[in-house]
Amino acid sequence: MNFSLMNLLADATATAGTEAGAVAAEEMSASATLIYYAVQFVPLILIFVVFWFVLIRPQRKKDKEAKEMLKNLKVGDRICTIGGIYGTIIKIKDEVLTVEVGEAKTQLMFARWAIRNVEQLSVTNDSEQLI
Repeated sequence: MNFSLMNLLADATATAGTEAGAVAAEEMSASATLIYYAVQFVPLILIFVVFWFVLIRPQRKKDKEAKEMLKNLKVGDRICTIGGIYGTIIKIKDEVLTVEVGEAKTQLMFARWAIRNVEQLSVTNDSEQLI
C-alpha cells in the first residue's frame, strides 16, 4: 500500500464523485505540488546561505581590509612585500613605492599591490645594532 499525498488526493477525487470534490482535489493537488517544489529548493537555499557566511563574507571583509591598508601606506612605514622583502617606504608616487632595504640602504621600486602588510616591529635586532 502506497500512502503518498498524490494517491490520497486521487482516492478523494474518485470517492467524491462530484464536480465540487474534483475541483477541491485539483486545488489541493496544485498546492501540494507547489509545496513539494518549495521543499526541494530549501536545501539549495540553505547551502547558499552557509556558503555566504562561511566563505564569501569573510573573504570580502579580508579584501576590504587589504585595500584599506594599501590606501593608507605612507612614507616611513615598515613593510613586507609579497616576495618576503622587508623594508621602509621612502617615497610614494601614485602606484609605485620606493622602498629602502637592508644595511646598505638599497632602494627598490615596488607596485603598491605587491605590499603584503605593514610591520609593527623592527625587523633587525636592536641589541645587535648597539654592539
